[in-house]
Amino acid sequence: MTNYPTSVSNSQWEIISKHLDIQRNRKYSLREIVNGILYLVKTGCQWRMLPADFPKWQNVYYYFSVWKKSGLIEQIHEFLVEKIRKSTGKNEEASVGIIDAQSVKSTLVSSEDKGFDAGKKIKGIKRHIIVDTLGLILAVVIQSASVQDRDGAIDVISKMRENWKRVVKIFADGGYRGTLIKTVKDKFKIALEIIKRDELHTFKILPKRWIVERTFAWIDTNRRNSKHYERLNETSVAMVHLSAIRIMLNRF
Repeated sequence: MTNYPTSVSNSQWEIISKHLDIQRNRKYSLREIVNGILYLVKTGCQWRMLPADFPKWQNVYYYFSVWKKSGLIEQIHEFLVEKIRKSTGKNEEASVGIIDAQSVKSTLVSSEDKGFDAGKKIKGIKRHIIVDTLGLILAVVIQSASVQDRDGAIDVISKMRENWKRVVKIFADGGYRGTLIKTVKDKFKIALEIIKRDELHTFKILPKRWIVERTFAWIDTNRRNSKHYERLNETSVAMVHLSAIRIMLNRF
């Protein structure tokens, strides 16, 4: 069995294996498949560059693709969010969220969505996320970097509503002000609260806002997310979920 820092421990595998069909006889262990996927997410290597002591890269990619399309990766992610919230004494269902977007350079000409963020001078995509008060991701949507935060907010809030229906308030920065506040209230029955910076040109940690910034920092420690390497948006979303899964598994 492979033994890399990214490999899941026995206790971590016990958590993940509950969601997998491990009873069926296979040429390759599903645990080794998971280890190969997590290695790629952390190191940022290409699928074809997976070390030879993992199963063949084609097999690892096959399972990744199947689990991505079936929603299994998102399902495991949601399970871990609920498990961690419960372990900290919070309700499994979040009631408060924090929203923000991160523009990321794209490396592929044929990316599904690609644009230019004039404010940050970045050509690529935008990761739009909502996290809870622990910094755990509730929803992630990939958009063109040219999409304004206030314009892209509806999509990520709609995505959040699919799995997290008890959220009643979302904190946001000044980029989300304007008519979006009323739109979110009318469409989702959610209060969008804007946290403003009182003093310009001074460094100040803003209440709640630092939580989502920390989550972006957590995601970026996984080198597959250092840039946008994927052709499909759903693949990029899966990479964010897998990064979050790695982070949450390390809490156990």
